[in-house]
Amino acid sequence: MSVWNDIWMFLRRKWQSTVGNEAGMGVVEVILIIVVLIGLVIIFQTNIKSVVASIFSTIETNAGKVQ
Repeated sequence: MSVWNDIWMFLRRKWQSTVGNEAGMGVVEVILIIVVLIGLVIIFQTNIKSVVASIFSTIETNAGKVQ
C-alpha cells in the first residue's frame, strides 16, 4: 500500500508543479499581441499606406530646406 501511496503523491506533486508553472505565459501573451497587431495592420492596410506615403512626400519636399 505504501508504494502506491508514494507513487500517487509523486504524480500529484508533478502535476501540481506542471499546472502551476507559468513560465510559458509570457510567450503566449507576446504571440497574442503579435497576432492582434498583424490583424490591425491587415485591416487598416490602406490607411497605413496613405499615411506613410504622406510622410515620405513631406520628407522629400522639405529635404532641400535642411541646411
